[in-house]
Amino acid sequence: MARPLGLSGEAPPPARGVPPLAAKGFRPFFLLAAAFAACILPVWMLSLAGVLSPDAYLDPTYWHAHEMVFGYAVAVIAGFLLTAVSNWTGRETATGAPLVVLGAVWLAGRLAFALPHVISHGLVAVLDLAFLPALAVAIGRPIFAAKNRRNYPIVGVVMALWLADLAVHLDALGVLVAWRKRASLVAVDLVVLLIMFLAARIFPMFTRNATKVQSIRNVPALDWAAMGAMLAVLLSDLLLPGSRLGSGLCAATAALALARSATWGAHHSLRVPLLWILHAAHLWIPIGLVLRALSALTYVVPPSSALHALTVGAIGSATLGMMARVGLGHTGRALEPPKIIAVAFLLLTLAAVVRVAGPFALALYRPSLYVAGSLWTAAFVAYVVVYAPILSTPRPDGKPG
Repeated sequence: MARPLGLSGEAPPPARGVPPLAAKGFRPFFLLAAAFAACILPVWMLSLAGVLSPDAYLDPTYWHAHEMVFGYAVAVIAGFLLTAVSNWTGRETATGAPLVVLGAVWLAGRLAFALPHVISHGLVAVLDLAFLPALAVAIGRPIFAAKNRRNYPIVGVVMALWLADLAVHLDALGVLVAWRKRASLVAVDLVVLLIMFLAARIFPMFTRNATKVQSIRNVPALDWAAMGAMLAVLLSDLLLPGSRLGSGLCAATAALALARSATWGAHHSLRVPLLWILHAAHLWIPIGLVLRALSALTYVVPPSSALHALTVGAIGSATLGMMARVGLGHTGRALEPPKIIAVAFLLLTLAAVVRVAGPFALALYRPSLYVAGSLWTAAFVAYVVVYAPILSTPRPDGKPG
């Protein structure tokens, strides 16, 4: 069986008779994530315009922050890990009815945030907090059963994300005071750390396999140094938010991230959309971290620019790029997306540039939010239009999955 993720091991075939959309984790979760991403930014822009007020549980800013991380990004992470872990371990994670239940649990959390006037705030928290532990069980059982120690940390990252989500909810419920900002930033750090962890394994390998340039490689010592530094940034944001130590750690992590990617062959990827979007995603990490370091030293660099370099730039590009690639490879299709997907990558990159640059010019700040939001939305609408038929129909080669 082919291994489009390029990771060790083979996934077991799903049970026969399972509908295509429930055959593998990437299918429902990538479609849910992309549709949610295409909807959530218009709602946010309507909130900015004063037309809607999605702030009955969290205020609008933290509602936006929460749903982009714990709604959108977590759905992509779920789809990727449910698929990849079965490759890594040779054991299934969740398919069929269990996968449908997982999707329903995620969706219940999103609906809960949309209905805080109808249900109690405590129920909002319970419904939203149910998903990540369920995901941890789904990926953790095969990982631990197979003694796949290399991937134990991934289960830890999923549960750390749950703890960050718990802190946001405890703040909203009045149990913890002033924790939502800290927990939201730590959640972004965790997603960036996970991207760095996975990028080291697959970005240079994808590029080497596609370009046949054998000098492309990763340097494990630099990979571990960069990830260790990012973990230190995370701990600083948790324990000493806004400190000079944190700024120095951001700068050091940025340098290490750039150094480790120097041998990844980014310049060989420029003609291949499925590659350059991944290299662009990784480049946004040092950009965002440098901006974070500078924002603590000078008022010239707005903190929101640093944050959105990491969220729209790094997380947005990495997730859209991986959804596009996995959505083709794991449905038995050639890794050649339609041109509209290459356009979507460009739109998302422009969205990141506009969102990062906008706060530097106060007169353009508000318009830049609408422009960036519209570009983001268009990119994910394009994904849904192209990939909905791919994700919801059987593989053309007749193989299971």
